[in-house]
Parts: sequence; C-alpha cells; structure tokens
Amino acid sequence: MPEIKLSSDELSLMSMFQGMTGATARDCVIDERRGRVIFVVAKGQMGLAIGKEGASVKKIERAVRRPVEVVEWSDDVEGLVRNALGEKSVQEVRVSERLDGTKAVVVIVDPRKKGAVLGLGGKNAEKVRLLAKRYFDVSNLQITSELL
Repeated sequence: MPEIKLSSDELSLMSMFQGMTGATARDCVIDERRGRVIFVVAKGQMGLAIGKEGASVKKIERAVRRPVEVVEWSDDVEGLVRNALGEKSVQEVRVSERLDGTKAVVVIVDPRKKGAVLGLGGKNAEKVRLLAKRYFDVSNLQITSELL
C-alpha cells in the first residue's frame, strides 16, 4: 500500500471527525474539485460515523461548510469499491494486474441503478477511483452495467 501523507488540514479534520462522531477516521481526503471531504472510517464503524438519521454527518458538514462523505475501510480493493459505491448496487468487481504492476478494476453494476451508482456528474465514480488509486495503486477503474 502506498504511503499516504496527510496535510495539517486533513489531520485536523480527522481529529474533529473523531471527536464529533466517536468513530475512528483512517483517512481524510479533501476533494477540492468537488468541494467535498471524504472520510474513510475503520471497519464496522460506519453506523457510528453517520449517526442516527445521519446526525453526525450533518453536524460535521455544518462545521466544515461542505458536503461530507463517509466510506468504510476494507483491506482489499474489491471491498473498498463495494463500500464506496454501495454493496447493493455492485454485482461484481473484477481486479486484474497488468504487466507493469498496476491494477485495473472493472465494476459491474445493476443496469437499472447505474445512474445512482455513478452519482451526479460522476461524483461517486470519481470518489471510488480516487480511493482505489490512493490505497491499491489502481490505474484504471471502469464502471459498467454490461457483462464483459
């Protein structure tokens, strides 16, 4: 796994997140392009991170004045992809390693849910690409509703 260097802004956001939710933040990504903050939380702490009816996330969004997204950590790329896109929508995740050592991932989703999986303007697809590259050196991630 590549070494991740966190900025002081990211570290202070993680500290605030942990203080407000009680959940362990493993990582924080400030996505300037989309104007959002993505927190990666420890396995099994998703409920704690979100809070009852999303109360914790709403509280953090008010504090940071931008949308907040939470993804549960997984030790493998397939699990992380499923967690980032929503377990129910993902039918299959195929990971292949290329000759140069980089990984390519094809995610097969329910054709009726493809729009929701991709998100407005592709923001969910972008989130999962960003996280897969950050942790598992995935150079190419494709989301399709067709069986290849």
